[in-house]
Amino acid sequence: MPFLPLHDRNPRLRIARPWVTWGLIAACIFVFYLEASADPDAALRMIFGYGLTPAVLTGQARMDPAVGGVAPLLTLLTYMFLHGGVMHLVGNMLFLWVFGDNVEDSMGHRRFLAFYAICGVAAALTQTALDPGATAPMIGASGAVSGVLGGYLLLHPRARILVPIIVIPVWLPAYLLIVFWFVFQVTAAFGGGEAGVAWWAHIGGFVAGAVLTVFFRDPILPLFGGGDRLPGGLRLGGRDAHARKPRRRGPWG
Repeated sequence: MPFLPLHDRNPRLRIARPWVTWGLIAACIFVFYLEASADPDAALRMIFGYGLTPAVLTGQARMDPAVGGVAPLLTLLTYMFLHGGVMHLVGNMLFLWVFGDNVEDSMGHRRFLAFYAICGVAAALTQTALDPGATAPMIGASGAVSGVLGGYLLLHPRARILVPIIVIPVWLPAYLLIVFWFVFQVTAAFGGGEAGVAWWAHIGGFVAGAVLTVFFRDPILPLFGGGDRLPGGLRLGGRDAHARKPRRRGPWG
């Protein structure tokens, strides 16, 4: 991915802390620590036992019982917490860190957790539907994180995102970064990308996230930013998205 987000100018308006986003990041880091600290054979058993193998999910193959792990249906959830390397983990967590808190803010903690899980499941099912006989396990949070990007695009398309272009940090509108990202996924899925990457999972997760956001967000929050004002005169996204704390005029307020 040529552009990686570093930060966004988009304050949260409804929740003080994005506990679910932080918790998902912490869980992925912890699971990766377990992978990295295990011996090679145990790490491989983790990937095959908890990753999602399309051929096993569709019944075209069976996992060796010696591998252990969970039932094939449960791998629709467990695969999201495994990663294939440091850069795989860092890339996914960076996108989740920048974009996840605002999507969580729009939905609330519990609905965002359900949203994230459904996007991850939709991503896995999309990849499985298009390659049902694949025997390589699919791992990574990117399908679910793609859903977060789909939600962010609908909610805050004009929010400013800081990205390094070569070595120069530049503020770009979110829609430019996310649309470029989506076009990159589609191009890669049709043969222009690296082999072994679940490109269709990214696409399926993104589409699921965009659709689900319409129903999961708080109805008071407008789609597409739109310049709509919320109670209190706050705005969503854009250059003027910094929330300002009221100035104190003395010890009494």
